[in-house]
Amino acid sequence: MKNGFGDPAKYITHLHVDKDCLHLPYTQEIITRSGLPVEILSEMSTPNIPGKYPDNLTLGKHHLVLRKNRGAFFKPCPGTKEYRCCDYQVLNIGMGCPMDCVYCILQAYLNNPWISFFVNIEDLFTELDQVFTPPADQFYRIGTGEFTDSLALDSLTGLSRYLVEYMSRQKRAVLELKTKSDVIGNLDNLDHQGRTIVSWSLNSPDIMVAEEIRTATLEQRLQAAAKCADWGYRLGFHFDPIILHEGWQEGYRNTIKALFNKVPADRIAWISLGALRYLPSLKNIATGRFPGSRFFYAEFIDGLDGKSRYFRDQRVTMYKLIADELAKFVDSRTCVYFCMENDAIWREVFGFSPEDQGGLGAMLDRSVN
Repeated sequence: MKNGFGDPAKYITHLHVDKDCLHLPYTQEIITRSGLPVEILSEMSTPNIPGKYPDNLTLGKHHLVLRKNRGAFFKPCPGTKEYRCCDYQVLNIGMGCPMDCVYCILQAYLNNPWISFFVNIEDLFTELDQVFTPPADQFYRIGTGEFTDSLALDSLTGLSRYLVEYMSRQKRAVLELKTKSDVIGNLDNLDHQGRTIVSWSLNSPDIMVAEEIRTATLEQRLQAAAKCADWGYRLGFHFDPIILHEGWQEGYRNTIKALFNKVPADRIAWISLGALRYLPSLKNIATGRFPGSRFFYAEFIDGLDGKSRYFRDQRVTMYKLIADELAKFVDSRTCVYFCMENDAIWREVFGFSPEDQGGLGAMLDRSVN
């Protein structure tokens, strides 16, 4: 197995800062911590990265831009009505990632090669204060891993400490920090009050080695998860995307066995399953950047959401094997669920649909309350 790239922030070699946020104490904190020379960007200017997107994306991942988020930080997850969504809320902390997974949807979703990180965190917390203002009684599951990895840059930004400490005071929400790294040092010695879930994306060992570049190894991820469990955090795991490949059955079985050999089952809040699905435009981008990768050449069908998906019978076969293997180990309180699947798949694999149990959102809320 490859040597893990446990801290992807080490890949950052160029730091750029928008002039209008240079004065912020948090910006200065990151600059000091990075030890990198800084290029100040004037209004409307961008890093000078040779080439055109996406051909310059590999080079662009060396470049981190600190800037203000001029839009909303807090938004509903961009699910689609055709498939069962979990009512997740996205906290947008930045765009792009120093890791380089072959299947990453951000390659087709974004159009800049550099990584952006938002430093106006006072605005972020003001927005969250408004969300949590009484008398609203909704329970929120919030994640920062929609447009970036939650912890990939955390050794530079230190953002997790601010988020965990803030969320420790919220009684109607939990924060999920989802990662493929093992960057957890900032999570130690925090009074998190059980309001933060630390989660890892997992896959078959062959996929993790060949298709998830600059990520932590399976062993590194599970060691980090075990430490977080020791620190009192609840955990989450995401088998997504599940990818058909030679030996996939044994590969996913081995990952599941390794997971439960390392991590206490009763610390796991939820485990999600999702088969590979992608915007059609991603195929040409990914195969152009990674010509040795072959999984995009399998047969796919257009889903109701416009994304390419495996045929239904293939998805059911993969899901049943993984769900059956999980059932051997999983704690009765852990919510095992599908990300973006229809009710027919739910019934065929699990024997029920989320509506039978009050809805998927309610199922997940119960797992952390």
